[in-house]
Amino acid sequence: MKSFAIGSMAVCLSLVSGSARADCAPANPTGHFQGTAVSKAAGKLDVSLDLRCVNRHYAGELVTPVGTYTVNAGTYSNGELRLQLAAGDDSVSVRVQVAGQLLHGQFTSGDDSGPLDLRRMGEAHAPSSKEGLLHLSQEQWAKDIDFFARELQQRHANAFHHLTREQFDAEIAEVKRRLPQMNGDEIYVALDRIANAIGDAHTYVEFPDDTANLPLELRKFGPDYRVVAVGTGLEKALGARVLRIGDTSIAKARDLAASMTPAAETTALADARIAGFLTMGITLHGLGIVSDRNTASYTLADDGGEEFILSFRASSPDAKVNWIKLVKNLPLYSQNPDQDFWYVYLPESRTLYCNFRGYQRLGQNAAALLDEAKDKNPDKLVIDLRQNSGGDYNQGLRYLLEPIRGLPLVKQRGHLFVLIGVDTFSAAMSNAAQFRQQTSATLVGEPIGERPNSYQEAREMWLPNSQLLVRYSTQYYKFVEQGENIIRPDREIITEWREYAAGRDPVLEWVLQYK
Repeated sequence: MKSFAIGSMAVCLSLVSGSARADCAPANPTGHFQGTAVSKAAGKLDVSLDLRCVNRHYAGELVTPVGTYTVNAGTYSNGELRLQLAAGDDSVSVRVQVAGQLLHGQFTSGDDSGPLDLRRMGEAHAPSSKEGLLHLSQEQWAKDIDFFARELQQRHANAFHHLTREQFDAEIAEVKRRLPQMNGDEIYVALDRIANAIGDAHTYVEFPDDTANLPLELRKFGPDYRVVAVGTGLEKALGARVLRIGDTSIAKARDLAASMTPAAETTALADARIAGFLTMGITLHGLGIVSDRNTASYTLADDGGEEFILSFRASSPDAKVNWIKLVKNLPLYSQNPDQDFWYVYLPESRTLYCNFRGYQRLGQNAAALLDEAKDKNPDKLVIDLRQNSGGDYNQGLRYLLEPIRGLPLVKQRGHLFVLIGVDTFSAAMSNAAQFRQQTSATLVGEPIGERPNSYQEAREMWLPNSQLLVRYSTQYYKFVEQGENIIRPDREIITEWREYAAGRDPVLEWVLQYK
């Protein structure tokens, strides 16, 4: 049996049964069911059941706050459904009456039993749409939370530079108090919120492998979130504004998701991360915006103001989504998405453009760029850091910045341009600051989301039971000596919705037209 703690009381929940034949027919009850089980020991628990008929045998999963139980056997006869399930050494049995879309009956355990009420919500989810390693007993989660609280404050360079120790302790205590009523997604979100409350962008809890990603991509323009890409068959959503997710307004959903962003960084960085959180089942479910991590309905509005609702179902972690993008003719910065470092010479403007997304093989890649610059002798050299999420800034200094500084064309201002944006992160942010300090570069684009003077240099630890990966900062860096703690471009250019929808890049356009 699995034991877990509610308050100071040890409770055991297992649903046990004798044998049953694994028989089913196409007309027998199957699907995705949601509802509650009322345990004598643990009280009311939210549960869901995915039930499938596979080769005339029942299969599926019962998801509870204390773990996921797999259907091993089942029978259906005269309106009564019996299931036997197991999780490791624990076994589970359910006996319910089927009345249309409803299942009503009992679960039983050695010392515990109670009513079980479920309603069919749709077709059964695929086996791969489970929450992964987030199904643990409350005892296991409690140990992970204690480990998280103890080790994070000890390992971080200064865990209380923004959040006070008293606030940290209070947040941990609140998660432990609510633990009996929380599902795995809610626990993940709670821990990530605490990590982000520490303040710096390098301290957070990594997502597990299965995040229940929904097949749409959002991007924020002004106050609006717009759909910029979808999976096949959902093209009606392209370009639409998001008004609500389920019953939650997009403004409230944004505010809820903001709690999972680094508290001491910029609002722009928060908004960039929130756009992703609003399309992930793990965050939508963990924040209480949707009741099922694998399905979400979005209320959308087209440019004419007409509202419509579309439902999106999560893909399995290994599924390949056939993405349909709003912009068909991609601007230069969006091309070659699988390449960390690439460049092209634009003869009309005598400009050598380099998209620098990552630091892999930077020595070799940068040397080739420098050879191209010497061969073409361009009027302008553009280093685009807008999609660079970081690496080793010392490599950027050694292989790129210092060699570029030796080129004759960059001796005077107006020939070297560094493009920056909200997603210019970590080492890329550092290198952008160094380009400004050590060269004649003109920085163009949007302010960088991460603050240049902050705790960085991330290290990792794993929580012992869930195996969630926690990142934490180990060193304070200072890349701006005076003035505000932010890297602003010399020429700020915000891409508006109509420019984006037309496939334009006003940042690069400004550089190419610069005289």
